[in-house]
Amino acid sequence: MPSQRDVKNRIGAVKNIQKIARALELVAAARLRRAEQRIEALRPYADAIRRMTRQAAEAAGNVPQLPILQEHDQINRVGLLLIAGDRGLAGAFNSNIVRAGVAAGREHEADGHRPVYFSSGRRPTTSLTFRGLEPAESFTGFTDRPSYADARRIADRLMAAYVDNEVDKVEIFYNGYISPVSQEVRRETLLPLQQATLLDDEPEPERETRPPGGKSEPHALVDYEPDPEEILKRLVPDYVEISIFRALLESTASEHGARMTAMHNASDNASELIKNLTLEMNRARQAEITQEILEVVAGAEGLSG
Repeated sequence: MPSQRDVKNRIGAVKNIQKIARALELVAAARLRRAEQRIEALRPYADAIRRMTRQAAEAAGNVPQLPILQEHDQINRVGLLLIAGDRGLAGAFNSNIVRAGVAAGREHEADGHRPVYFSSGRRPTTSLTFRGLEPAESFTGFTDRPSYADARRIADRLMAAYVDNEVDKVEIFYNGYISPVSQEVRRETLLPLQQATLLDDEPEPERETRPPGGKSEPHALVDYEPDPEEILKRLVPDYVEISIFRALLESTASEHGARMTAMHNASDNASELIKNLTLEMNRARQAEITQEILEVVAGAEGLSG
């Protein structure tokens, strides 16, 4: 049985860890609220850009002759962007993304495609490197509070890789924010536009107009000036940037939520461990007192004899 001093030292160490966990939980909670506000402000704009891009693509019919809009004849290399965090202590937040990205890479390899990894965050970068899957490009240092400039930098690199035939398709993986205790790994196709996830959305309903004394006829929701092809050329880079920016913000909120939950659980576990160690210390103290009493009794019996 450990001595009373040893158990007391362990209790002190656990209490210090509990204080750190509580401090990290409070910091994550404060940052989470700000991240939630940024997501709430961005989602309507991001949805509008995606909807406009879809409508312009439908109205254009034939995709304009622009490299970023051209679907490659064959898919030989698939770019996989893994978005996670720079720091740990967030439960399975980072490992879930790496696991999903690596699994997708194996699927593409089984289909005869070569995966090309890109990473946002130090954790996925180091995890991929450890697995022998060196990222073609990594972006770090901003996961706590990403800016639109960070998203533009990533988007420019991915669009350049697609235009230069470095990759023939681009997919992104990130944690979608649902609540502080719930995040889901999302996988979206970003490029080419013909296969993009946004095209799977429900089309906007058409308004109907009824001319006087006539039948109702469908009326387009949008009139384009200039033509839809020119609008689409301008929208696609914005669509790529805003999609990545939204993924970054979702990932940031998910990271703070996961860290807050993980630190709350760590604090609760520390309380339970302190309780158990206190009982163990009391038993050690009781054993020492009992031993001292037995020694006194034995000494008294020896003197009386």
